[in-house]
Amino acid sequence: MEIWTGLLIGLFGSLHCVGMCGPIVMAIPIVGETWIKIFTGRILYNAGRITTYALMGFLFGLFGKQLRLIGLQQYISLISGGVILVYLFLPSSLKNKVAHTKVYAVFYDRLKIYFGKLMARKSVVSLYVIGILNGLLPCGFVYVGIAGALTMNTPAEGAIYMALFGLGTFPVMFITATLGNFIHIKLRKKLIPAMAFLLALLFILRGLNLGIPFLSPKIEKVVHSEMRH
Repeated sequence: MEIWTGLLIGLFGSLHCVGMCGPIVMAIPIVGETWIKIFTGRILYNAGRITTYALMGFLFGLFGKQLRLIGLQQYISLISGGVILVYLFLPSSLKNKVAHTKVYAVFYDRLKIYFGKLMARKSVVSLYVIGILNGLLPCGFVYVGIAGALTMNTPAEGAIYMALFGLGTFPVMFITATLGNFIHIKLRKKLIPAMAFLLALLFILRGLNLGIPFLSPKIEKVVHSEMRH
C-alpha cells in the first residue's frame, strides 16, 4: 500500500464520516462571532482528529514494521481486504450486532459525557480536544486506514499515512461543520459500499506481492536485507 493512498481513503471515506460523525460535528459550539473565529474553531476541531489519527498511525506503523521483519505484513494486507469484503456482504442485522457490542456501548457512553462537558465550555482549546476524542470513536473507515498503516515500512510512514487519511476527510467534514449535512443520504449509501469494495481490492493486491509498482510492490528482498542487519 502506497503512502498517498491514505489521502484517497480519507477523501472518499469522508462520505461515511458525514453519516457517522455528522450529528456531532454539527453540534460543535460556535466560538466567536466572526467568520474567522468560526473557521479557526472548525480547523482546530479537525486538527484534533488528525492528531489522533497520526498517533494511531505511528503505533500501528510500529507494529507493521515488526510484522514486515518477520514476513507477515503481506498476509495482514490480504486478511484486511478479505475482512472488508466479508463485512460488505453481511446482513444489516448482523452488522448492527457487530457495531453495538457492550464494550462499544460503554466506551461510546463515556465519550459522550466528555463531549457534553467540552461543548459546554465553548472555548477554542475545547474544540481541539473534541477533535482528539472524535478521532477515538469506533469507525469502520478508520479501521481501514489503520489496516493501511500496518502495511507501512516505518512508524513515521504510518503516522504520515494516517495524517493524510485525516486530511482527506478534512474538506467534507469542514464544510459539514460549517454549513451542515449537505451530502444526500442516498448518495452516501451508494458510494460508501463501492469505495469499500475498491479499498478491499487494493489491500488484496498489496498482499499478493505481484511486483506491480504502487499497487502491489515486491517486498521479499527488503525483508531479507533488513533481517540480516
